Amino acid sequence: MENLSRRTALKGAGVLGAAGAASLVAPAVPWTWSPAYSIPGTGAGTDPRKVWDPEADEVIARLFRNPEQVYRVNNLLKGWTRNGQALPAGLPRELRDFIEHARRLPSWTDWDRLDAAVRFNQKHGLYLGVIYGFASGMMSTVIPREARAVYYSKGGWNLKDRISKTAKFGYDVGDLDAFRPGGEMIVTAVKTRMAHAGVRHLLPQSAHWNAVAPEAKPISQADIMVTWHSLATTVMRNMRRWRVPMANYEGNGMLHSWQVTASLLGVRDEYIPNSWGHADAQARQVLDPILAPTPEGRKLANQLLNLGVNLDLTLLSRGVLGALTRYVLGDKVANWYDIPREPVWSPLLETAWVPFVGVREGLLNVGLPRETTWMFDELLRQFVLLYMSELRMPISIQIPTFNNPKYK
Repeated sequence: MENLSRRTALKGAGVLGAAGAASLVAPAVPWTWSPAYSIPGTGAGTDPRKVWDPEADEVIARLFRNPEQVYRVNNLLKGWTRNGQALPAGLPRELRDFIEHARRLPSWTDWDRLDAAVRFNQKHGLYLGVIYGFASGMMSTVIPREARAVYYSKGGWNLKDRISKTAKFGYDVGDLDAFRPGGEMIVTAVKTRMAHAGVRHLLPQSAHWNAVAPEAKPISQADIMVTWHSLATTVMRNMRRWRVPMANYEGNGMLHSWQVTASLLGVRDEYIPNSWGHADAQARQVLDPILAPTPEGRKLANQLLNLGVNLDLTLLSRGVLGALTRYVLGDKVANWYDIPREPVWSPLLETAWVPFVGVREGLLNVGLPRETTWMFDELLRQFVLLYMSELRMPISIQIPTFNNPKYK
């Protein structure tokens, strides 16, 4: 199972989180987080809810002047997958120039820390799958603007496809060669950045989204950082809660891989936290206070809770997934969506999960029943199988060409 975790559970960064890197939420409180706590340690302090991505938006908006050109670009970029790979011939010059600039790693990239992130991912891949899937994934359904935007965009039209693309994003950031020439994370991030620009162009044209969205334009810099915290910061919070042992340099390496990812997604350096402590402080301002249920989130959550059914993964039944949701996100979130307390799994997770982690990590020698240990190991294994099913076919992150047609 450890070998499986190397390649599959790591890419669960939001595999069940339908929105993944395209989180579309703005904080409900004033922006007071200081740029002194960011990567450069300085900045203008501009509210990120008022900052988008003009470089990407202008280029993608011009493509949409001729919709056939968007389809053509998507087809051309299908074969561009590796970080060190040349761009295909035939791209519009303006788009080519944008991509060549966007694919450059930030000047502050630290390769030693990125190598430490690989070691972190190798050791903790199975736990990451569970955390990403149910902390980050289900959390996306209670981030109101994210849930609405996904539901009314192309992602709501084909949630399975959306999950596959999110699965790829999470796998690539945890891969051995993620940011090196043979890896795919730079390409994945740049394509995601262009997809964000496509959503910003298309979603304001949806009458249904406009009827419920408080913002006129989705996916601000604040929105991306909300998603960032629902992934990276939430992982670290749960790893600590579960008392998973980790070397500081490896945990800081994981942070750095997500710092680089934020930069590749177009986030300004002044919004990227420079430590886990400052990341947690930012999350307490922009993520924690805004969680709330929505009708759209309820529908997405129902789909996520049913994901294991078609694959005949018995331990990923709706009841078990609901119990995991309640355990990881708490009673409040579970009650919002009427997820019942599961009579067997809920108390089992509450009493035995942390000891199980201790036993598995060789820290404890407690008398857990063999059946309990087997069930938890099998649960992790079935997560791996679920994630593998999402990556069996080539996945191409593309510029969206329409909103959810059910809500035109």
